[in-house]
Amino acid sequence: MYRCALGAIVALGFVASAAAQSRTFPQNTLRGAVVFGEDSALSLNGKPTTLTPGSRVRNQQNMIVPAATLSGAKWLVNYTLDMGGAQVRDVWILTPDEAAVRPWPTTLVEAQTWTYDSTTMTWAKP
Repeated sequence: MYRCALGAIVALGFVASAAAQSRTFPQNTLRGAVVFGEDSALSLNGKPTTLTPGSRVRNQQNMIVPAATLSGAKWLVNYTLDMGGAQVRDVWILTPDEAAVRPWPTTLVEAQTWTYDSTTMTWAKP
């Protein structure tokens, strides 16, 4: 019985430590507000767009979730665009700690003109 309880405590410790780890985002990641619609449709910063085929949406626990399960809710996210910049490729729904990291670029122009420090994963405005 004690072994089972000890095993459960150890397992919970691994889950808690995994949840506490911070995610890393690629340098080409932008920040915005997303409202998921039906299928691959979504509203990004108030403008209609779509997800690319094969896109990935990750929830706050970093688990990949179907976009359809998030339909109708507004989320603060980090996201990447496809090569042409017309569709959304990857989406990370932000935790409160991740959302607190500021400034973060919201447009491609900002991302191209700001300075990114890859060691601290922070941006600096010029």
